[in-house]
Amino acid sequence: MTLFFIVIIGRIVNIQYVQGDKYRKLSVESTVKNDTIFSNRGNIYAADGSLLATSLYKYTIRMDLVAVKTSVFEKNINGLSKSLSELLGKPTSYYQERLRNARKRKNRYLLITRNLGYNDYMKIKKFPIFKLGPYRGGFITEQKTVRVRPIGKIAERTIGYDDHRGGAGIEGAFARYLEGKSGWRLKQKIAKGQWKPINGVNEREPIDGRDVITTLDVNIQDITHHALLRQMEFFEAEHGCAIVMETATGEIKAISNLGRTSQGKYYEKRNYAVWESHEPGSTFKLASLMAALDDKVIDTSTIVDTGKGILMLHGSKVEDSHRGGYGKISAARVFEVSSNVGIVKIIKKHYDDDPWKFINKMKSFGLDQRLGLPIQGEGKPFIPYPGNKRNPWNKISLEWMAWGYGVLLTPLQMLTFYNAIANDGQMVKPRFIKELRVQNKTEKIFEKVVLIDKIAKQSTIDKVRKVMENVVKKGTAENIYSPNFSMAGKTGTAKKVVNGVYSNQKYVASFAGFFPADKPKYSCIVVIHEPNKKKGYYGATVAAPVFKEIAQKIYTTTPINVQDVTDKLPISGLEEKYQEYYKKLQKEYTVIPNVKGMSGMDAVSLLENLGLKVKFVGVGRVITQSKNKGAKFKKGDTILLKLS
Repeated sequence: MTLFFIVIIGRIVNIQYVQGDKYRKLSVESTVKNDTIFSNRGNIYAADGSLLATSLYKYTIRMDLVAVKTSVFEKNINGLSKSLSELLGKPTSYYQERLRNARKRKNRYLLITRNLGYNDYMKIKKFPIFKLGPYRGGFITEQKTVRVRPIGKIAERTIGYDDHRGGAGIEGAFARYLEGKSGWRLKQKIAKGQWKPINGVNEREPIDGRDVITTLDVNIQDITHHALLRQMEFFEAEHGCAIVMETATGEIKAISNLGRTSQGKYYEKRNYAVWESHEPGSTFKLASLMAALDDKVIDTSTIVDTGKGILMLHGSKVEDSHRGGYGKISAARVFEVSSNVGIVKIIKKHYDDDPWKFINKMKSFGLDQRLGLPIQGEGKPFIPYPGNKRNPWNKISLEWMAWGYGVLLTPLQMLTFYNAIANDGQMVKPRFIKELRVQNKTEKIFEKVVLIDKIAKQSTIDKVRKVMENVVKKGTAENIYSPNFSMAGKTGTAKKVVNGVYSNQKYVASFAGFFPADKPKYSCIVVIHEPNKKKGYYGATVAAPVFKEIAQKIYTTTPINVQDVTDKLPISGLEEKYQEYYKKLQKEYTVIPNVKGMSGMDAVSLLENLGLKVKFVGVGRVITQSKNKGAKFKKGDTILLKLS
């Protein structure tokens, strides 16, 4: 027994003194921990200061019923229950019973509510009992941050995310900058494995991340999104995208990517504009025509015999969409009417003996290189060439490339090329970010980046810009011509490959161009995949009207002093037109019109011209209006619109 007690005493001395620090540390670690408080990510703003993405605190409120004295509890339970009822919506009796039962069970971690906003959190802190704090009032606060987008789903894939799904869009590209510095607070383990904050304040406060100012314009983004959405819904297309770029700077003003669900609805499914490399079809004819003009093997007046619109090459057929062909026409007209036979004959005649001359011209246009975007997932362009083992060169590779087959480009890469034409030959890198800020102080400005100073001779640029303008005036896109504002561009229609062969049912419709035609301010591309063939599939029918709507609405919503409009209508004429329109409105509407289904921008303009004051919530189309159709009104009355 003596030896037994000596061993026990030895163990006690060893645990208490020799290994005492170790076990005391383990004790603290098992009952006390540092709990990380993650910082708010920096905000993402549009160019005009509109908020695109921000982090908000959400609060979970709990209560330690043991910490509250009986006298304090009994005196204030009615007031606390009533206040909780008013804030959270359940009856006063519900909270009284819940609080009393929790006190009987000596609950030190009772859940009161989750996901409370900041304003409501400030209110609940002042409720009876809670206002006494964590020690006397048992008030326990836990906070977390959530990412929200005030403009909803619009441009969601470009704004992006940085979470368990990975890093996409601007959020992913600038994650390290947007992240702040996390804080921490001490928590103590209590009954039932729960952790309770030890102090009422954080041991180290989190430091919020920095802000990113994008190039996006909320107004142009809204115009682009809804113009694309309407067309895709009508044509029941599988997916599509539209991009608007500022010509001189390369700033992306709008980018919309819509994919179709199994229910026929559309949402920002993938960033098709940046990611998806595909065969462009006839929009690539601009590069083919430019190469021939720049090498001076043709001029725009050079006559090309397109025959009856059919050309057989090594067993493969090149065919024009116009039955019977165009006969003998100029090279400019070949482009304007998008003659496949014409462009193939031009390239075959002058480059068949030396295809590398044509391929090197494509490379000089920058069509074989990625743009080097900060956003992840940029698709890889492809220009075929002799000796490529993965995509073997064959007898018709050059001819097929001439009209946009066998090559791969993303919509943004193609737009960058078109933008260079609008920008007098200077190819600028697409920009999504203007600057980075710390507490409203500019830390870094992103300047324009020139990729190629001059992609072609100025004479070549001038000629192709003219024929692009004629495409809209008297070519394949004459259906979108407007005498009120000028546009230039090129239609594109390409068959899609299905199971290794080109399908006669699935097409890609596109339109790329710029506006105004003589002094371009914006370039734009619209690409729509797999429209319902029964309703239409040509670029002129499916994609070009989206381009026109975007251009038209930018004209009408951008201040006149920053527009370079080609109209020659004098100011007095504009005023007369406006007065005529205004009188028509007054005559046509003596009561409230029905604006449901209209875009918010159009509805506001219409109602304000009638003399109404308009308030609205949301973005998109009008889904409800506070004054019904047919109701009488007085000038100055207010109408509330709810947008989708």
